[in-house]
Amino acid sequence: MSGLHGRGSRGVELSRWLGIDDSVTGLWIGGLTVSLILWTIDWFNRKNIRFWGKKIIIALGYYALIVLPLYFLNIIRLSLPRYETFCGCGLNKMLVGIVAGSIAFYIGALTYDILKEKNNGHAHFPFEKSSSPSPARYFKYCVLFFNKVI
Repeated sequence: MSGLHGRGSRGVELSRWLGIDDSVTGLWIGGLTVSLILWTIDWFNRKNIRFWGKKIIIALGYYALIVLPLYFLNIIRLSLPRYETFCGCGLNKMLVGIVAGSIAFYIGALTYDILKEKNNGHAHFPFEKSSSPSPARYFKYCVLFFNKVI
């Protein structure tokens, strides 16, 4: 494996070793980050912990905890050769994947909330909450595939 140091980079190292593109790894990192943010906000709400800017502070905190180590380990770099960028336009593949995964997972979570609200607060079928982000996940894979990223 490459010469990256630090335990936080082992998952990215393994995905690169397996031949998984950084944009796909970023999709999963972004989805997991949004999931952690939503779980944490829900936990704070259930414990009745309230403070000013709770949602923004939690979101910024999680993204800082995830993106900054990747930046300092040179996994996310700002100046890249053209062949290492998303569609050759200068954007880091992993960073584009994190943003796309975050947006897609958040849209999936909102979709579940809307469907649940329309069904009197109940899910339509078992495990609807975990399956509702799936269409968004497949859409982002299609977008990356047809942009010749995967």
